[in-house]
Amino acid sequence: MPELNGPDKEAEDKRQFIKEKIVRQPLTGRQIARQAALVCGSAAVFGVIAAAVFALTSPYFRSFLGNGNGTESTAVSIPRDETSASAAEEASQADQQEEPIQQQVEDAVSSYRFTMEDFSRMVAPVKEIAQKADKGIVTVHSVRHETDWFNNPVENTGFFAGALIAETPTEVLILTTEEAVEAADAIRVTFYDGTEAAGTKKQTDQVSGMSVVSVSRTDISEDTEAKMEILTLGNSYQMKMGDVVMAVGSPLGVVHSLDYGTLGYVAKSVPVTDGSIRVLYADIKGNAPMGTFLINTAGEIVGWVEEQYKSEAMQDVTAAAGISDYKGIIEKMSNGRGAAYLGIQGQDITAEMEKQGLPSGVYIVEVTSGSPAYQAGIQNGDILKRIGSGEVSTVKELQTRIENMEPGAAVVITVMRKGIDEYKELEYEVTVGAR
Repeated sequence: MPELNGPDKEAEDKRQFIKEKIVRQPLTGRQIARQAALVCGSAAVFGVIAAAVFALTSPYFRSFLGNGNGTESTAVSIPRDETSASAAEEASQADQQEEPIQQQVEDAVSSYRFTMEDFSRMVAPVKEIAQKADKGIVTVHSVRHETDWFNNPVENTGFFAGALIAETPTEVLILTTEEAVEAADAIRVTFYDGTEAAGTKKQTDQVSGMSVVSVSRTDISEDTEAKMEILTLGNSYQMKMGDVVMAVGSPLGVVHSLDYGTLGYVAKSVPVTDGSIRVLYADIKGNAPMGTFLINTAGEIVGWVEEQYKSEAMQDVTAAAGISDYKGIIEKMSNGRGAAYLGIQGQDITAEMEKQGLPSGVYIVEVTSGSPAYQAGIQNGDILKRIGSGEVSTVKELQTRIENMEPGAAVVITVMRKGIDEYKELEYEVTVGAR
């Protein structure tokens, strides 16, 4: 066939293109099954959607169209009461509900006859707390070697209560009274289970009358360690009038005795040397010289008994110094360090005092004779303004600054002293002592 050129070739190419037919390949069995599944799945999905839409809109259309007579038809469900009371009983119950709750309680209590079993159940929790705390009480034997009239050696022993307050990998620490270790030639400690160990004086605070005794862990058996209880120092600032408290140690003059009662009064900001404390007054027994500790219902020590805070009118009341105000000092004693001492008893300057012309600061009520402040020249009636470069405006600030000092350090104390016409500022260099 002759070869075409030019326009004739283009016309022939078009005719051939128009005549071509594209034929789709026949579907395989797998493709047919896939399309069938797709169609069925889509139908199912549309069916579910249609049913959901019908279910959601059907109540609306029924309420809108009514049930044939144009009235609204909304379902209401009211729960049934289970009662068999008569009308008279229902009226009586309604009257009782109008009575004050207090009257109902009083009627219930007055009609109930308490038994010894009821009393035992009420006392049992307090007794359990006290018994557990008693495992943290030890007997401190103060041994003194003396001679009699005929120059024969005599051993005198005093018995005091101590409280286990801390333990380290090498020792167990006991808080007790200063009298327990004063002038002692030897110290023996008897634990709750009756075993004994040698004790050594760790540190003493002569101002508060507290001491810390140490017992080496090598002298304590594993069985004794398992039975003893380390008592936690609680928060005495949280104690309030009416709180239940227990006295452990030697409240009745015998170690491991016990008493319990309630706090009748909490005195705040009671001035003491180099600070102020809270004093807890409770209607319980307490023996200060032999050592008595006040614990709360959590079994934590919140105070120790001190006779100096009692007045003559408080014969049947025990006074205890709050533990929170002495935690810094106890910490230092437990580490064998002495607490700082200035010998100042102060009072906050009130707004009324400032109106009378007193400058701001801490009014010095008393300077202990022979104390570092006394020897430096600070006097009663001075107003303490600064310790070092830090301003002091309250007794609590004074107490905090003193606790952060170290015995032997020199510090400049600035006071205001009343002159003939005005207060004048004076500075004194004080060598910090040890309590």
